[in-house]
Amino acid sequence: MRIDAPIFQSHRTKSFNHLLLFVAGLLLTFASHGQTLGQALEQAWSRHPQAVAQPARKAQAQAQADIAASVTPSPPSLSLANSSDRFNANTGKNEWEIELSVPLWLPGQRATRILESESAAVEVDARTLALRLQLAGELREAWWVISGARMAEELAQRRIELARALESDTLRRFKAGDLARIDANLAQNERLTAEGEWLESQSALRQAEQAYQLLTGANAPTHLAEEALPALTEGAPVHPDLAAAQAVAQLAQARLIVAEKNRREAPELAVWMVRDRDDFHAPYANSLGVKLTIPFSSDARIRQESSAALADATQAQAELAQIRQRKVLDREKARLNVETAQQQLAKARERLALTADTLRLAEKAFALGESDLSSLLRARSSQFESQALVNRQQMAYFAGVSRLNQTLGVLP
Repeated sequence: MRIDAPIFQSHRTKSFNHLLLFVAGLLLTFASHGQTLGQALEQAWSRHPQAVAQPARKAQAQAQADIAASVTPSPPSLSLANSSDRFNANTGKNEWEIELSVPLWLPGQRATRILESESAAVEVDARTLALRLQLAGELREAWWVISGARMAEELAQRRIELARALESDTLRRFKAGDLARIDANLAQNERLTAEGEWLESQSALRQAEQAYQLLTGANAPTHLAEEALPALTEGAPVHPDLAAAQAVAQLAQARLIVAEKNRREAPELAVWMVRDRDDFHAPYANSLGVKLTIPFSSDARIRQESSAALADATQAQAELAQIRQRKVLDREKARLNVETAQQQLAKARERLALTADTLRLAEKAFALGESDLSSLLRARSSQFESQALVNRQQMAYFAGVSRLNQTLGVLP
């Protein structure tokens, strides 16, 4: 029997494509499952509008440094002029003039410009790091909102399953004459309430996932790992927000020095050469000259620029002091919140253990006919409330640890 080669190759190609799709799906699933908060930050940073503009800002700072390091404050200029009588007498009178003008640095100006450019470069880097930290804070909040929403949705799903099982058992016993109609109604009402809460939890989960996707451009990972509790030790690195404020203050101070040194425009040194003749019969004559232009200063202009630079420097110093104080208070507040959340989580777990034991007793009593359905539903509702409280306190602790890292300036 002859095998059709093209058909055989087509089946083999389809099988190979299916295998590739399967392997790709496994890789995507693994990547989504194993993604860390740091990797999510890289995703969010790669698409942040201000992050996209950072290379251009660094190029701007580098260009400012190149200007400050140049030999002249601005590029030289070359001018060429010609005058003749060809349009009136036309006796052959002709004159050519060429001039090269070079701006000159005043004493101290170049050093202040270099200091300003260095401060500007430091300010760009500091702002970039502070911006990354700000984005990390937004991502941390979205991270734990998703985790809490997932736990709430899972708990609501579990409540639906138990409510449906209870409804089925209650209806069976009602039809057998063991339970009253009111018990059947209570069981159905419990199932409807559970389904309503599950729908609300699904809506909250979708909104949380959308907020995360807006930040990172990707779906949230399957597993959301918690951060490690930071060590509160002395000598920790400077907080990026504080470093950015210090860089802004340093740049404002450098610009104040520039304003004080630049009280007039840069002088110009010009070298010119003239080549002319009086008529057609006269030979050309050459002459060489030097010109120094010194602009006068304006008191009003000096006061305007100095006052503006002084205002910026004063404001930057005040903001730096305020940010330094705020960071100390935020760090202490975050530390206390973590301790409180840890204590509340322990209390919530104790309550969960008590309500779980009460529920076991209530289920046993209801199965033996020693208590009514209302008592069982109350015990079950209390147990679900305790479990929800444990989930919330656990998320509050994890989120508190992340906020403590945020206040310390620790990036994921």
